[in-house]
Amino acid sequence: MEKEQYLQVGVITSTHGVRGEVKVFPTTDDVSRFQDLEEVLLDTGKRLIPLEIAGVKYFKQYVILKFKGIDSINDVEQYRRMPLLVTREQAVPLEENEYFIADMLGMEVYTEDGTLFGVLKDVMETGANDVYVVESRAHGEVLIPAIQDCILSVDIPENRMTVRLLKGLIQ
Repeated sequence: MEKEQYLQVGVITSTHGVRGEVKVFPTTDDVSRFQDLEEVLLDTGKRLIPLEIAGVKYFKQYVILKFKGIDSINDVEQYRRMPLLVTREQAVPLEENEYFIADMLGMEVYTEDGTLFGVLKDVMETGANDVYVVESRAHGEVLIPAIQDCILSVDIPENRMTVRLLKGLIQ
């Protein structure tokens, strides 16, 4: 299974002012990474458009971006709700036991006894720890906290996760 070669770092939510700036909801753990980015790729759904970053500001939970050559609200309004991507080479290096969500989605989830439990469908990012949403034939949608007690191993190349189902996780 080939993994995505691009990773999402944010989504344009709206315009900001009249000089072509956009308000971006960051989808990256490290919001300050926008300071180091020179370029992002705008995903229109049909093609990727490279945009050179000319300015970065922060406002509440948003990042305000100014792109080179886009100087009016009319030039940027069409980009609302479009994702901003980076290449894997531009990605922030991962620490031990950290993974890109894009690499985990669709992963087969096994219990510690080797039984196929389900497939990882989504990752919910909460304040304390992530929660893995696993679609199980036997139990429907099961929420598994991404903590050491529950997640025994994650093997990206093998597309496999091994979990310990603590009491109360399944009905």
